[in-house]
Amino acid sequence: MPVNPSNPRVKRTRQLFIQAFNDLLDEKKNLYSISVQDIANRAAVNRATFYAHFDDKFAFLAYWMTEKYQLILKKRLPDDAAFSPDNLYILVQTVFQFLIRFRQYLTPGDKQFEPLLENAMQKELYRLLLRWLKSGPKQSGPQEKLEATALVVSWGIFGSALQWSREIQARTLESMVEEVIEVVSNNVGAFWEQASE
Repeated sequence: MPVNPSNPRVKRTRQLFIQAFNDLLDEKKNLYSISVQDIANRAAVNRATFYAHFDDKFAFLAYWMTEKYQLILKKRLPDDAAFSPDNLYILVQTVFQFLIRFRQYLTPGDKQFEPLLENAMQKELYRLLLRWLKSGPKQSGPQEKLEATALVVSWGIFGSALQWSREIQARTLESMVEEVIEVVSNNVGAFWEQASE
């Protein structure tokens, strides 16, 4: 039976798992050597409780990455931040900064988890962009168009940041963010124009 993620007890238990995992990561310095049993032991709960919350370690890692990314975003953009050029700039800059830091912590053994963690981050970026677009002045358009716009823009931002983080950075973070913003602005500029009228 699935747990209700909005239940306060569930939230507390999941926070225990995250804290336990973060502590283990500080000690072991890699993802691959941390087992479900390690997480459960450190959180002082049994494995059955872990599996009541997550199907496996991969599901937990996706949840962990989403939580980590949301926490960093909330520090830079409040939950009620509206769609605007300034907020989009902060969002794009945060994606680039997060990915470059994230890559520094990956070890060769962690490569198997890289796509899973990246996918969790991209989904969160998509969710935020879609929320912004739905609350904008042109939200009366078809739902499919808003979803397609959020999907294309989120992958454009994320893909650019991912590629840049994987290479030796010949261009600065600031110049990359500016270039991505210019391209994104061409795709979502209509939303801004309407908002500024």
